[in-house]
Amino acid sequence: MKKIGLFSLLMLLTIFIAACGNSDSAGDKNKVYNVGVDTTYPPFEFKEGNEYKGIDIDLINAIAKNQGFKIKLSPMDFGGIIPAMQANQLDVAIAGMSITDERKKVVDFSKPYFDAGLTVVVKKDNTTTKSVDDLKGKTVAVKKGTTGAKYAQDNASKLGIKVVQFNDSPAMFQEVANGNADALIEDYPVISYAIAKKDLGLKIVGDRLNGDQYGIAVLKGQNKDLMKKINKGLTELKKDGTYDKIIKSYLGK
Repeated sequence: MKKIGLFSLLMLLTIFIAACGNSDSAGDKNKVYNVGVDTTYPPFEFKEGNEYKGIDIDLINAIAKNQGFKIKLSPMDFGGIIPAMQANQLDVAIAGMSITDERKKVVDFSKPYFDAGLTVVVKKDNTTTKSVDDLKGKTVAVKKGTTGAKYAQDNASKLGIKVVQFNDSPAMFQEVANGNADALIEDYPVISYAIAKKDLGLKIVGDRLNGDQYGIAVLKGQNKDLMKKINKGLTELKKDGTYDKIIKSYLGK
């Protein structure tokens, strides 16, 4: 009787463990990952009517489809994305986020998916500012929480500039177009796209200030399996031509 009882107990335990394992797998399969995006950042993220569009939007949707996981987009100000991840309100962030050593202390990045870089932008009729070295004594607009803002703040004394910050790119563009700021610092592909799509009364001057690369982020040490899927999906999309198709649909190159 003792042998039969022990065997029965082991069988029940095995069934229980298997059931728990199946429940966890089902839970992972049905999990919806919250993805932080900044929809004031064309061509990477923007809203057209009731639809979210852009390179980042199309890319994360394509990766999710390729790797078989579900996502929900959560639009917010760029500066609030990493804090939202730290508060466990977001699982992923794709928002034209430059890979930096400072951010790596808080988040883990995917492989780079876009080469960007910062540039100086001035009013179209400005003939005196031809590079970052001509900004001494000038007011420079930046977007809060971005690498452009960090660059301006870190080099404010060296360049002799006054830095003013804004929550979104359109407000920053308008500040320079209206003559309330002398220049702005923005990611090159973003301002190039904006100027090409609409006459903002702005122009790019000088060389790129750095060689920033964008990455997809998860909270540091968390969602390691998800990050593996993101990297695998990104690799496969580049191999099958989907990545190039997405980029060309917005930038034409």
